[in-house]
Amino acid sequence: MALPLDSIRILDLSRDLAGPFCSMILADLGAEVIKVEIPGRGDEARSWGPPFICGESAYFLSVNRNKKSVTINLKTEEGREILYKIVEKSDVFLENFRPGVAERLGIHYEKISKINPRIIYCSISGFGHTGPYRNRPAYDIIIQGMSGIMGVTGEDSRPPVKVGVSIADLSAGLYAAIAILSAIIAREKSGKGQWIDISLLDSAVSLLTHVAANYFATGVSPKRMGSAHPNIAPYQCFKAADEKYLVLAVGNDEIWKRFCHAIGLERLIHDPEFATNEKRVQNRERLVSLLNEIFLTKRRDEWIRILLESDVPCGPLNTVDEVFEDPQILERNMLIEIKHPKVDKIKQIGIPIKFSETQLQVRSPPPLLGQHTEEVLKNLLNMSTHEINRLKEKGVI
Repeated sequence: MALPLDSIRILDLSRDLAGPFCSMILADLGAEVIKVEIPGRGDEARSWGPPFICGESAYFLSVNRNKKSVTINLKTEEGREILYKIVEKSDVFLENFRPGVAERLGIHYEKISKINPRIIYCSISGFGHTGPYRNRPAYDIIIQGMSGIMGVTGEDSRPPVKVGVSIADLSAGLYAAIAILSAIIAREKSGKGQWIDISLLDSAVSLLTHVAANYFATGVSPKRMGSAHPNIAPYQCFKAADEKYLVLAVGNDEIWKRFCHAIGLERLIHDPEFATNEKRVQNRERLVSLLNEIFLTKRRDEWIRILLESDVPCGPLNTVDEVFEDPQILERNMLIEIKHPKVDKIKQIGIPIKFSETQLQVRSPPPLLGQHTEEVLKNLLNMSTHEINRLKEKGVI
């Protein structure tokens, strides 16, 4: 079957992580993504490292597959005119400049929508295009701090820590992809495009979900609890005899009964301090202290075998190298290898979306800087070789 978005063209002016992650999702779904970069320099993520693989940033390689790279100097009039011509033939315009930059470059929504009224224009920024913080600079760690995510991450007795991945950037990229797909459907009904304003802060705050609900219900600001859960117990990590950690999730009272049988503590099943989840949460400290001692008596994988045989939800706390050796990850094609013009072969995280009828795949590796400039200008805009060479000489492309 045809790929779901094979008729959609994305003009992607974003860089770093949030925007490129969004456009990679859409590219994996079949959209043609034309990544516009600065001549000679490109997306700044190309320089983020080490590590580099044959001069290519591992960071950049992680979020730019299935795209074409075109270099255009948008500070030149001719460069903007080229962009405007591509806008005429595009469905989506994606950017993550700080508010005000697109206006200065003459590529803001009002301008672009006049050229193509059907365009879906998506802006991703730290704080959005309204509000008192709109002009502030922002990076993921700042947003994690301001959103409350860092405030509930880490051990209560130690300083707060950020999530190990750039969760604010990645969640904004996901929301942007969802919004773009929704706007495409809306356009089919109305015939009109629209502007989407995605904020990293909004996206991160939305992830607070049940943590925020606890605060709304009690008026008490949640504390850092390490790997524990504020509403469920036991639901956290425990160290085993081999110094490795297992992750345990006793999500209801029936699981609690099976868990007690599995670890040989049947006497706790009807213990009034632990018989219900409510009581286990209230007496969490005593329960965790008891379980800490028990789990130190066997190796991690032995505990996991014992617990799974009793249908108790658990698993290993994997290091990244263990993740990509896990048979479930491998069976689901979440580790793939693709060819690259400079690197020969590179490993990539696979595509997490699985369809029954449509097979998604990596059709092209992350592009070299400007790799597709001539192709796009010739095939999409019908420019001659002579005209392209003239633009190169002038520094427009």
